[in-house]
Amino acid sequence: MSNTLAIVGRPNVGKSSLFNRLTKTQEAIVESISGVTRDRIYGKSDWNGYEFSVIDTGGYVHGSEDTFEEEIRKQVLFAVDESDVIVFMVDIREGISSLDQEVSNLLRKSGKTVFVAANKADVPNAGDLAGEFYSLGLGEVYPVSAMTGTGTGELLDAVVEKFILDAEDEEIDLPRIAVVGRPNVGKSSLINTLLGDQRNIVTPIAGTTRDSVYTRYKGFGHDFMLVDTAGLRKKAKVYENIEFYSTLRTIRAIEKSDVCIIMIDAQTGIEKQDIAIFHLAEKHGKGVVVVVNKWDLIEKETNTHKQFEANIRERIAPFNDVEIVFTSVKNKQRIFKALELAKDVYQRRSNHISTSKLNDLLLPIIESIPPPSASRGRYIKIKYITQLKTHKIQFAFFCNLPDDVKESYRRFLENTIRDHYDFTGVPIQLFFRKK
Repeated sequence: MSNTLAIVGRPNVGKSSLFNRLTKTQEAIVESISGVTRDRIYGKSDWNGYEFSVIDTGGYVHGSEDTFEEEIRKQVLFAVDESDVIVFMVDIREGISSLDQEVSNLLRKSGKTVFVAANKADVPNAGDLAGEFYSLGLGEVYPVSAMTGTGTGELLDAVVEKFILDAEDEEIDLPRIAVVGRPNVGKSSLINTLLGDQRNIVTPIAGTTRDSVYTRYKGFGHDFMLVDTAGLRKKAKVYENIEFYSTLRTIRAIEKSDVCIIMIDAQTGIEKQDIAIFHLAEKHGKGVVVVVNKWDLIEKETNTHKQFEANIRERIAPFNDVEIVFTSVKNKQRIFKALELAKDVYQRRSNHISTSKLNDLLLPIIESIPPPSASRGRYIKIKYITQLKTHKIQFAFFCNLPDDVKESYRRFLENTIRDHYDFTGVPIQLFFRKK
């Protein structure tokens, strides 16, 4: 499961500098889904092989001096909601300010794990200066320099240790299904219908605040964790840019899921934002089921269904080996069919093909239809294939010229695998490595 670290604090303490240091080898902005209008806010980091997400709240404080306090309050509330761990940045040279005190008060009430990072600690007496910040009552203080990297290793060791301990505490190991899509496509209605039918077996999971991110659904032969993104609009009075936070929560829900039910509005058809969400799930290697909701509102002719489905597959290509189901949540039509399909995709995502079977199948096909020759007339020779032991469906092809395998041939190999093994709804990633 993906963990998230949020960086909070008053302006000019170095939040963005730390964010840039943590994400420097990653893409700073994860996706360009419609609605994300500011850059460098959400990225990926890796420490000692442990990958996690990072939110920089610094870009969301704006306006004159007298509005800073309210803006900081908003960003702290957001960080408390959306993160697993919080790094509270302060300025070791300036000492504790009144804004620092107010932020620490909010953080203490949150119940979240907070690490105090005393930034700009590249001074001789940093250890002595850091001592003042223990009076905030938030535990250990880590003197760091976001600019030079001094002390950040110790801070990240502590952060990652917390993530690992949290992962060990998670006892429930069930499929995680996220319901995602544009606003007003019916996500809330689907979730409310599912949970309304089985109120007695809804179990909120401890550790979340304000609204439950995970809800256990157990009924009609199903047992899974529902990753809920539908409750966001209740917070309109708290966050001014609801579309942005909705997008950020969609990204988080996809990261935390095994399978995504991507809901599309039948009345508007598939739009750019739907496609962006689809490819985001694909990029993260998550299983996908496409649900076309409000199908009861469409006037139908003989081929309406087939034409609608063909258009979707054309728009989401090249990964269009997915299940598409047409529903009416309002009339409870085919919503359990969507759950069945999601369950099937989850099971396919755990398929593992033995190395001997893979090579027996693919090597003769590759020999009869070899890759196009590389530059200067060199021939690409694929010697060996294996499926990697990861949470995603990934295959490694060992060959002499891995960088010269063309995209068209990659697609041919993926389609060949799909022709012989059932990976419907599951993204496949191919890697070419030097033999």
